[in-house]
Amino acid sequence: MNTMERDSPLLKAAGDSTSESGSEKNNETTGSEPQAEVRGGHCCLDPRSFGYKFQILALICLLPLGSSFVYSQPASLQRTIKNVMQVNTAQYTLLYSLYSWPNVILSIFGGYLLDRVFGIRWGAVIFSTLVCIGHLIFALGAFFNSFITMGAGRFIFGIGGEILAVAQSAYLVSWFNGQRLGLFCGFLHSVSVTAKSLSLTFTQRLYDKKFSYISTNHVRLGAVLMFGIAFCIFSLGAAAILGLLDKKAEKVLHRKESRTREKFDLKHIKNFPLQLWMLFIICTAYYVSVFPFIALAQVFFVNKFGTSLTHANIFASLIYIASSVVARIMGMIMQGTGFNLVWLNVGTILTLGAHAMIAFVGNAHANPILPLIVMGVAYGIQSSVLWPLVALIVRKHQLRTAYGIMQSIENVGLAVVTVVAGIIVDMEGYLILEVFFIAILCVALTAGIILYFLNIRSGGKLNTKIVKAKEIAKDPAEAKEQIPDYILPLTIPECPRAALLK
Repeated sequence: MNTMERDSPLLKAAGDSTSESGSEKNNETTGSEPQAEVRGGHCCLDPRSFGYKFQILALICLLPLGSSFVYSQPASLQRTIKNVMQVNTAQYTLLYSLYSWPNVILSIFGGYLLDRVFGIRWGAVIFSTLVCIGHLIFALGAFFNSFITMGAGRFIFGIGGEILAVAQSAYLVSWFNGQRLGLFCGFLHSVSVTAKSLSLTFTQRLYDKKFSYISTNHVRLGAVLMFGIAFCIFSLGAAAILGLLDKKAEKVLHRKESRTREKFDLKHIKNFPLQLWMLFIICTAYYVSVFPFIALAQVFFVNKFGTSLTHANIFASLIYIASSVVARIMGMIMQGTGFNLVWLNVGTILTLGAHAMIAFVGNAHANPILPLIVMGVAYGIQSSVLWPLVALIVRKHQLRTAYGIMQSIENVGLAVVTVVAGIIVDMEGYLILEVFFIAILCVALTAGIILYFLNIRSGGKLNTKIVKAKEIAKDPAEAKEQIPDYILPLTIPECPRAALLK
């Protein structure tokens, strides 16, 4: 599925936590002067206090609430949108494809816009506003029975949604570090997953029951979609308050805005090793077999397993829920045991097996719970393994370029494959769609096997414990350059975007 005033100069970035873990306990703020943590009194009003930082964390977690909720609304209303708006499956999938297209470019330049143009505070507010405007247009398109307007709204929403996630990560790495960064990245991921799961679970139910008094179907659809605006406005308010608190902290702590040291540079691409390109293929092939599947799952489950629309959506949400649990566990396993490429291929194989079970095993007297949980477990594995491997392949000064290209290619794949999946459903049906996803996963598995042997030939660094990866470098200087100190938090979903901020 999937990067500014980036380093708000308040607390040490994750990169400093490993080498200075002793000082982290007593001093979390950046700069030469230690900042004592304030306790008691008006502690919630003092940027040095725990209470103030807790407020910051809560607001950071609320930033993606609206965008995550409304992102999944079309998937929850798949059959309703198709029937009410009188569109086929291929046209319906445009609602997700149009979200991905602007992020082909913004994955590369979004960090620059936040860092050099808007700043993290204004950037978070501006792009939260774009999320609100985009979804408002999307809902109004339903109100006025205009599918073109709905598509335009999703495009605008896409412009805001992904960069808002980058702003969120920028806030996080500027306020928290080390093990706290990994822990709080987990919080962020949980909030996002919860919002998507709630949207999948309850949006169709709102249409069927709570808004059933509205007799005109397209107006009822618009009213249900408008419900998501409340979440978007809530997130916009969180962005505004967070900006004010961050600005106050900057004044109190006498800090000046720092700038990103590493920049996106297309010249780095020519130096990317074959290992990295294999990882790009795995990333794209894997995610295009999961996210388009979720977008199309509702009608598939209703037709194949005879479930209700509501139960079909609950089943689809199991992927997000299982991945959230497994991702945290996998982060710890990677840090302590290694076998990263083995886990990478295991995740692909499990997803392939889940698709095969759904395609060939289930029937109207069964349900897809088991394969969906398996797919969620695999998704959690892949999310935890894929992103840290980039930091083990390229040097630190190339990291931002590598992640930008990786996310850009992923968005191209999502934009194209989602529509192709819709066309396959219209022309051939869901069985052929599952065969299509299995074929794509075979490509990912092939790339994973190639990467495994390339790694053996180059010394085996990618398949070792992440906490021991530095020992493989020839000298300490090379280790520091090749293995960023902040790699451990990258094993938590949502944290990879933070790597773009170093």
